[in-house]
Amino acid sequence: MSSTYIPAKTQTQLWALAAGRCEFAGCNKLLVGDLIAGKEDGKFGFIAHIVADSENGPRGDKIRSPLLAREISNLMLLCPIHHKEIDVDHVDDYREPSLLAMKREHEDRIEMVTDMDVDRAAHVLRFAATIGQMDSLVSTKAIFAAMPPDRHPAERRTIDIELNSEIKDDEPAFWNMQSEHLHRQFQRKVKERIEQKEILQLSVFALAPQPLLIELGTLLGDIMPVSVHQKYREPSTWKWQLHQPPINFNVGEYSGPKDVPVALKLAISATVEDQRIHSVLGEDAAIWSVTAEEPHNDIMRRQDDLAIYKTHLRRLFDRIKAHHGDDVTINVFPVLPASVAVETGRTRMPKADLPLVIFDQKPERGFVQTITIGS
Repeated sequence: MSSTYIPAKTQTQLWALAAGRCEFAGCNKLLVGDLIAGKEDGKFGFIAHIVADSENGPRGDKIRSPLLAREISNLMLLCPIHHKEIDVDHVDDYREPSLLAMKREHEDRIEMVTDMDVDRAAHVLRFAATIGQMDSLVSTKAIFAAMPPDRHPAERRTIDIELNSEIKDDEPAFWNMQSEHLHRQFQRKVKERIEQKEILQLSVFALAPQPLLIELGTLLGDIMPVSVHQKYREPSTWKWQLHQPPINFNVGEYSGPKDVPVALKLAISATVEDQRIHSVLGEDAAIWSVTAEEPHNDIMRRQDDLAIYKTHLRRLFDRIKAHHGDDVTINVFPVLPASVAVETGRTRMPKADLPLVIFDQKPERGFVQTITIGS
């Protein structure tokens, strides 16, 4: 146990830098107030030395210990469990560099989050639906961690739209039922709050079958600022990977006969051969496309690429209408990352663009028709 007196000014400074929370990596426990004990204004944290104030203490040093005894750079705010962890139970597991890294990461994060102005506050929309037999609910903690520095949560709770059904997605009633449920929940949980000026901007985190993601995007539209995030498998995170190489998109335009079925191939996560579309719409189908040069599941890692994709898609919507006229429907064949599927729906302009029929890819069955948007 330390015997060094830490000046009150230094203690106050450390509590402020740590925001009253444990600085041990992954803990972040609030150390002010205990409602169960009835001590709302109590403080339950310990100020711990990284290099002990005695050469015989944890990580102590004959020369450095007295020099660093009162230095805030050598002090951490910890909860009782992690104070005992680093100083008693597993001293050898926690060397000076690792504890300094914990302190730096925690205090940098607190500074970044608290430095945000009110204009960056966004309500979090979490959209989940059944993908095959898998539950696609996502972690709130991981979501909130992915938002800074551009946004921070406007409130602690998320706005949840969940579509659960005992009907399977290969049954005729599935898509119409899920579409109706999505519209109802969006109206009640999101649109009404937007109209009442309670929600000024949204951060969207979504995992669902692609037709429903596209339909969610059409509901969001461009009525307010929206940022859409992407879930990655490796590393497992929702945070954008800013330093990844850009995606090389290829845009395919059709120049043949006008009075034929119209297909829009959106193949970013995987390759889609034209013959698979012809097998659905016929050999004379007109295929327009936005594809990625090297498609794969984790391809969409940068917001800039998402914006470039939307620019390509916006231009194709205009070109398709100019070539085929106002009386056709676009059959959409999407193989997309979740964020791209949502932005596909947001790109469509309801009053100007052609109706969309969304197809979904089924194992051993190919593409099947699901939802119609803007009929």
